[in-house]
Amino acid sequence: VIPRKTGSSLYELLSILPSQLQPHVERADDRSFLHAMFGERSLHSLVKSLLSVHDTVARKSYDPELPPLPDDIDDEEDSVKIIRLVKNKEPLGATIKKDEHTGAIIVARIMRGGAADRSGLIHVGDELKEVNGIPVDDKKPEEIICILSQSQGAITFKVVPAIKEEAQSKEPKMFVKALFDYNPAEDKAIPCKEAGLAFRKGDILQVMSQDDATWWQAKLEGDGNPRAGLIPSKHFQESLLFFSLYLFLSSSPAGLRRSFRLSRRDKKTNKSMYECKRNEQYDTADVPTYEEVTAYRRKHGDRHRLVLLVGPTGVGLNELKRKLLISDPQHFSVTIPHTSRSKRHQESDGVEYHFISKYLFEADIQNSKFIEHGEYKGNYYGTSFDSVRSVLSKNKVCLLDVQPHTLKHLRTAEFKPYVVFVKPPSIERLRETRKNAKVISGKDDKNSSKPFSVIHTTHSFDFNLSTCHPLSFLM
Repeated sequence: VIPRKTGSSLYELLSILPSQLQPHVERADDRSFLHAMFGERSLHSLVKSLLSVHDTVARKSYDPELPPLPDDIDDEEDSVKIIRLVKNKEPLGATIKKDEHTGAIIVARIMRGGAADRSGLIHVGDELKEVNGIPVDDKKPEEIICILSQSQGAITFKVVPAIKEEAQSKEPKMFVKALFDYNPAEDKAIPCKEAGLAFRKGDILQVMSQDDATWWQAKLEGDGNPRAGLIPSKHFQESLLFFSLYLFLSSSPAGLRRSFRLSRRDKKTNKSMYECKRNEQYDTADVPTYEEVTAYRRKHGDRHRLVLLVGPTGVGLNELKRKLLISDPQHFSVTIPHTSRSKRHQESDGVEYHFISKYLFEADIQNSKFIEHGEYKGNYYGTSFDSVRSVLSKNKVCLLDVQPHTLKHLRTAEFKPYVVFVKPPSIERLRETRKNAKVISGKDDKNSSKPFSVIHTTHSFDFNLSTCHPLSFLM
């Protein structure tokens, strides 16, 4: 510690430093340099100035000057809590709303990572009584937000604390990939547009809270902003899209009839191709909302990831698989399908097919053991999940081409697939390669040739659900 009583004390200290350092310096010119440097008056002046600045800064108080507590606090109001927060340019990160039954102004939600959340003083359900000494019982949330926006520095809240739950559940971190664009400013259903989080399709979101079944709290992965924003929950977004589709079909009888005709035609066509088992989970998964993801880096010795080949009919998926197998049969392999038909003379079980009874095949269908399956000439054919596992267990890359609607069943933590879309050639070239193609379209015209055609369909939906959730306002 350097004594700073007088200037002479500082000079004396600097003067004796060379002698104190002399045992640690071997060369004579180094000792001379130290004597000359510490004897310089300019150095003494610089050190003295530095210490003077330090003392000035250390004596200054940087704490905010908070106003005194109100004098009119009722001693009997033991449940009332006085909270003082210093407001900066960022919102406090709490939304308020008016209770429809009692008319009280309550805290609707606390945004994770916001100022209110970091303070730990305001909680969901707290009833707001005063803001900076102004009663809010007879005010609308918009008026309260106006008071807060005009306030600077410390803000005093008088609240009635909510009844806390005994134990708050700690939600694990969940990351999702957004499968749609979202702009809260254009969302008529969101309870508080200012609290919303905008994102684009493909963005990775970290879900911070799912306490509200309708509106999750999330933030963009990699974003430096610690405050979370509101996004529609997976269930709510699915409901919006399904209801939008229902409204569209209801308002378009022609479109509804056309959809029905296509559905009936598909049932006939699917007799000749694999189809995924349709169920509630399958239908829901078709809606583009969020896909749960996790960071992954393959470790040495881990199984290879499944390679899924997807593309339009006739694009050459089988030819691509064949060339890959020929190029490196020790690295690539394909699954062996199952069938309920009888084994032919030249066939071997487990080579061309796994031959099982029709009864067992139907039982496996009910137990969801097939990725996709279909029926042709009274016999079942299908690709099972176990056949994929069998290839991967041999430390080989499994090549699998599937219908696009089955991708959702394979995009799991177990398979972690690479999905490769095989781009088709030009329309003219694709039409030329399919001139002689025979497509089975029904029992009565199995030998008819189906002309190639391309159909582009685009629909847009506008949906208003402003009454789905009580409005709240960000403060």
